[in-house]
Amino acid sequence: MKACIEMLTAARAETPAETRSALAGIGVSSPGPISPWSGVIVSPPNLGPQFHDIPIATDLEAALGLPVYLERDTNVAALGEQAFGVARGVDDFLYVTVSTGIGGAIMSGGQLIHGPDGIGEVEHVSVAMATIVRDLLTDGTTYIDDADVPLPRGETWSDPEISGGGYGQGQLTHALGLVMHLLPRLRATEVAAFTSGPGARVELHDALSVRFEGGAIASIGGASLPLGTFANEHQLTIRVTGRRGQVVLDMAAPRVARSMGAHDLSAVLDGEDVCWAFDRVTDRIVDLVLGRTAENPSPAELGARVVEVLDGMYRSAGSGRIEAVSRG
Repeated sequence: MKACIEMLTAARAETPAETRSALAGIGVSSPGPISPWSGVIVSPPNLGPQFHDIPIATDLEAALGLPVYLERDTNVAALGEQAFGVARGVDDFLYVTVSTGIGGAIMSGGQLIHGPDGIGEVEHVSVAMATIVRDLLTDGTTYIDDADVPLPRGETWSDPEISGGGYGQGQLTHALGLVMHLLPRLRATEVAAFTSGPGARVELHDALSVRFEGGAIASIGGASLPLGTFANEHQLTIRVTGRRGQVVLDMAAPRVARSMGAHDLSAVLDGEDVCWAFDRVTDRIVDLVLGRTAENPSPAELGARVVEVLDGMYRSAGSGRIEAVSRG
């Protein structure tokens, strides 16, 4: 480790000042097995008997003052081929390497498939959301009256002829979008739902169960809170349960945690991690339309998977039956 730190320190010192000031982090590629979440090189057989249980990410962060990310070498190689090599523009491929050993990586839907370093195959997802929009959905009163943005027109939220829906349309879509972004292989097949809107023309509360391709299921709930509840602080908790453990994202804390047997990890999220801005959303749409950028972090495919669930929710709430997801 000492040699690694010395080499990286020297390399940074030799880097031009403008480049050095722009460094955002350090990526470490290592033979496995490793623990990317904890940043530990566990026991690679081709690095010698002394190179076991090395907390390389923690040690490098302490020495260099930059965030450090650890990944298995074959996964990094696959990412390199996707970004710069023969797999450019390809979302599904198998990478195989034969060098000091035989290894590989699998890319599916543009995402790496991780092995035993993660919680395993997703089996259950739960979403609990509660936000300060009851007054907005009933009479158009918004909690952002002191924000430096144009206030929304009340009827775009509270009039079903204009809004098309209530809490699901205006709020639950955010949580569903985050879930679909975190779990890109989830695709809904069936939805069963109840909605409720006492005193409003649109629904204020949603409760739904979802079945996905492959057998995973989800319980999703959203509630409208009146102004002043918990000092107008929104609440969102997402739990993803896999075959080997669970990941929890709690935006009220805010923190993210993972538990796998006796191995628990937790990280507090800072302001940059949870930053969201109204103007950034509208500016990005305008830039896309005007051709100023081709980057779209909200791809249509992700949006389609969200709309499938939302459409199934409204149809199920109206029919009182489990509804199959429509993709036509």
